[in-house]
Amino acid sequence: MPYRSSTPGTLGGHRRGKLYGRLDCPSALRAIARGHYLRYRVFFADEATAIAAGYRPCAVCLPAQYQRWKATPEESQESSTSSRLGAVHVRHRMGCARARGAASASARYGPLAHRRARRRRRHGR
Repeated sequence: MPYRSSTPGTLGGHRRGKLYGRLDCPSALRAIARGHYLRYRVFFADEATAIAAGYRPCAVCLPAQYQRWKATPEESQESSTSSRLGAVHVRHRMGCARARGAASASARYGPLAHRRARRRRRHGR
């Protein structure tokens, strides 16, 4: 059963995407109209609560906050994630090579490197 609060939320969010935005966000309203969004919808009383829960601002309806969030160093974003999830889980999500600081294959060779390598193996190139 969902948690019911006596205080209405001023911001809405998506639990799986870990993002929050205004209740009248055009992007969220489009997703709600498609019907894939409601199951993971969450609400926050204010921006501080959403940030404390580990959510990031929406780029569509909160562009200034999103730019500020994007400009923060990744280490601080990951540290908030690691405190929330535990360092072991973050290392697992990032992959062992990235946890050691090595660049991923997609960072070195492009986002589709694994598909290209598989294709080469299949076709003997």
